Amino acid sequence: MNGYPQILHTVLDTTDVRGLAEFYRQLLGLQYRPGDEPASEGMPDDVDWLVLTDAQSNRRLAFQRVDHLKRTTWPLPDVSMQMHLDLTVPDRETLEHHHSRALALGAELRSDRTDDLNEPLYVYADPAGHPFCIFVA
Repeated sequence: MNGYPQILHTVLDTTDVRGLAEFYRQLLGLQYRPGDEPASEGMPDDVDWLVLTDAQSNRRLAFQRVDHLKRTTWPLPDVSMQMHLDLTVPDRETLEHHHSRALALGAELRSDRTDDLNEPLYVYADPAGHPFCIFVA
């Protein structure tokens, strides 16, 4: 045996597979895996699994349908984050640009730590309630 297991992609549970995939596709500039594109106009789109890839066809995120999903209450302790995605940008100007984009796409701002001189960041919940951060690395 040689090598270690490799991460294929991160899978997010959601009650709206297409909606959450579309949120991250637009936010991160990803594309659908061939065959996962939206159904034709007027056709039902009740998928239970989708994959997004980068421009080189590397899998990045996948989405699977669940019947119920308990949203995190973070920063309140009732329901923990459980997991979150860290997204980085090179500078404050880019951070503010993507902050506006994330909100326009449906993210909910959970924390604003842009006053941190060493690592300015925003924490959001995506439309399904999963937390993610965008910060200057």
